[in-house]
Amino acid sequence: MAENRQDDDTATGHRSTVRSLLRLWPYARAVRRRLAVSVAAALVAMLSVLGVPLVLGRIVDGPLAEHDLSGLWPLIGVLLVLGLVEATLFYTRRVVLARPLARLETAMRGDLFAKLQRLPISFHERWGSGQLLSRATADMYTMRLFLAFPLVFLVVNSVMFLVGTAVMFTQDWRLALIILLPAVPLFVLTRRFEAGYSGASRRAQDQNGDLATVIEESVLGIRILKAFGRHRSMAERFRAQAHDLRRTELRKAGLLANLWAVIVGLPEIALGCALAAGAYLVAHDELSAGTLVAFLSTALALRWPVESLGWLLAYANEAATAADRFFEVLDEPETADPGTAEGLGAPDGIRFTGVRFRYPDAPDDTPDLLAGIDLHIRSGETMALVGATGSGKTTLTALLPRLYEAGAGTITLDGLDIRDLPRERLRELVAVAFEEPTLFSATVRENVLMGAPGADDRQLRAALATAQASFVDKLPDGVDTEVGEQGLSLSGGQRQRLALARAVVGEPAFLVLDDPLSALDVHTEALVERALRQVLGATTALVVAHRPSTVLLADRVAVLSDGRIEAVGTHQDLLRDCAHYRELMSGESAPTPEAVLVSEGGTTR
Repeated sequence: MAENRQDDDTATGHRSTVRSLLRLWPYARAVRRRLAVSVAAALVAMLSVLGVPLVLGRIVDGPLAEHDLSGLWPLIGVLLVLGLVEATLFYTRRVVLARPLARLETAMRGDLFAKLQRLPISFHERWGSGQLLSRATADMYTMRLFLAFPLVFLVVNSVMFLVGTAVMFTQDWRLALIILLPAVPLFVLTRRFEAGYSGASRRAQDQNGDLATVIEESVLGIRILKAFGRHRSMAERFRAQAHDLRRTELRKAGLLANLWAVIVGLPEIALGCALAAGAYLVAHDELSAGTLVAFLSTALALRWPVESLGWLLAYANEAATAADRFFEVLDEPETADPGTAEGLGAPDGIRFTGVRFRYPDAPDDTPDLLAGIDLHIRSGETMALVGATGSGKTTLTALLPRLYEAGAGTITLDGLDIRDLPRERLRELVAVAFEEPTLFSATVRENVLMGAPGADDRQLRAALATAQASFVDKLPDGVDTEVGEQGLSLSGGQRQRLALARAVVGEPAFLVLDDPLSALDVHTEALVERALRQVLGATTALVVAHRPSTVLLADRVAVLSDGRIEAVGTHQDLLRDCAHYRELMSGESAPTPEAVLVSEGGTTR
């Protein structure tokens, strides 16, 4: 579930709505001239509508009253011109804004995506993927549409209402006051509506994000759902969240319906009263029929600015909520990256000195996961890291490329603190193959070369050979075959081999392998191990191992226990001297060294 932080006043006041929308100005500044042209075009078009009642009044008091048909045609021509002006200007308004607002949306989406790439792993662990997806898609569309239409007409309709009101007062101030009587209750109602609608809008958009997360999880986990027959329970979960969203949307619709009923009803009542009063004034020769027609036509022309108020306010609140959600991500603090060093010192390998770590969301009363790690992996050496499940092996390897930041202590590469290296440079030096191989919706070539974008075809082929990934040549398009989302068109072993190829393709100076052979069959594992020995001989490597066969790739082994390095030595030494290591290697409770050697067929290194 996303960590949806929201200030108390974000959903409750007009000022907060305006403040949220004003945060879009740095982006809207780039299209401010186009926005001004659009507003001007729409304003002139709407004001031309107010010219129609004046012409109608002239027709009634002039040619019709005097039975002068010849004088009617010029006024009809004026009406046609006003109609053409309105249509042309509205067309211009749309054309002027369409392309620049599309670019603006693209720029905002690009900034959001770039920010997501820079944010630490801890952020992504807190936020549901659907929440981020909805911010990058639906929320962007909402903000762009607000700039294209509601923003323009909030300005245009306000000006048109003021001008129309002034025109009505010039026609007859008594009737104008009658028309304006509903203004006070409408103002109070819209304030109350805005307070309730903002909260409902935020809730609906967050629920949309939660729903997107459920859909994504069910699609990515479709094999599990089908294998265990859990599709019905997932469908129930989806329906429950969909019903929650439905209730919120119905609440929004109810709030808007109540507002709309009053916005439409009160002006209609006022218009009826004005018609009755105007008819009385005409009957007593206090007002001409043409003036009454012009007044009523002006009042009718103002129906759209008034009736659209509810929709415009609703969409403004939707856009303000979308802006809040967008800037929630952009406001997230990034982990400082002060490193400026480019080169390394004299060969010294990898050193962990007093390294401590705990996850940010860990309860305060729990001990650190890593409670003072001291470990030296010599230059050119391969160190195997073993430990019980949950002992922190994967976490320790994640500290090396700074996927997480150590809480205390130092980690050095060839004598240089990794915090002195820019992250981008650090991750060029340190290649990682994770326990769970992740592939992207791209070709085999693109997935492997993520490990070294500048690698040539020879290096690609060498990496595939090391990972024993010759199966790619049997794919429809070879290395240019699309592997599909998450690489689900491949087997687990094939995905793991491509992930391994991605780690070694750039011939990295430092290599981290997190149980890289777990999904391979015995025959393939032996071939990969044989090829890996050549790669490991030319780099400094840390290999998380769970099986003796993987341990035998290493020069030395480190045993992790209770957040500390319990023992370091060769495989044979640890079998002889470390009961915990014997237990981990055998899967039984502290067997004798001889028993472990026998279980491995007597093979030692």
